[in-house]
Amino acid sequence: MSHALGFLTLLLAFSRDDALYGHALVRCQFSSHDGHDAVYLEQYYFNKMLAVQYNSTLGAAVVQSLVPPEVADIFSRNPSFVHLGKWKTERCKRNAQVFYSGLLNPVEPSVRLRSVETAGSKYPRMLVCSVYDFYPKQIWVTWLRNGKKVTSDVMSTDELPNRNWLYQMHSYLEFTLRPGEKITCMVEHTSLLEPKLCDWEPMPEFGMDKIVVGMAGLLLGLVFVVVGLIYYKMKSVRVLVPTTEGLYPEHTL
Repeated sequence: MSHALGFLTLLLAFSRDDALYGHALVRCQFSSHDGHDAVYLEQYYFNKMLAVQYNSTLGAAVVQSLVPPEVADIFSRNPSFVHLGKWKTERCKRNAQVFYSGLLNPVEPSVRLRSVETAGSKYPRMLVCSVYDFYPKQIWVTWLRNGKKVTSDVMSTDELPNRNWLYQMHSYLEFTLRPGEKITCMVEHTSLLEPKLCDWEPMPEFGMDKIVVGMAGLLLGLVFVVVGLIYYKMKSVRVLVPTTEGLYPEHTL
């Protein structure tokens, strides 16, 4: 429908001032899996003004006052127009089932939780909970601190389209981590039987520095051990030393 409107706008932009145009919009609207609540709407426009429409909820054609009487009779008194509208309504309901069963299956999201540094904030760091590749669009992302919902210092983006029928969104939490505290990103979606929980497991403060220092100390210790073994082996070499008796007893240096 958006492509049709775009074409119509382009056509009107390069048309003559006295040109007359007509166009139609057809909609099949539904929200149920079996299509029982489907509504079929067919609208006819003349020079961008609505002239006639068929609404399946009314089961009849509605003609606007701007339409001449002889044209209005074609829609309001012609039973074939209403009969055709009812047939299209049934087709709309059948197609709704096809869309839900074949094209609109829920897709489970993937979740990534990471920490980033912040600038110009009262908090030194920020947690980012990114949710990728999910369908349908509706999703709920909640932050939990020790199992309790966090309502402050939280920001979230809208659901962003990936251009492949899937969506992504990102939620941000500014925080200062306290010892023994557990922070969780909870994701709820129609594709999930239960909420997906992603816990933040930070490295201990200065943990990487301690690991580096420990590894350096271990390597230095290994070097001293190897050097000591080589020195010990060299001092333990047995050689033959000549004596006045002509014998060569073994001596250890």
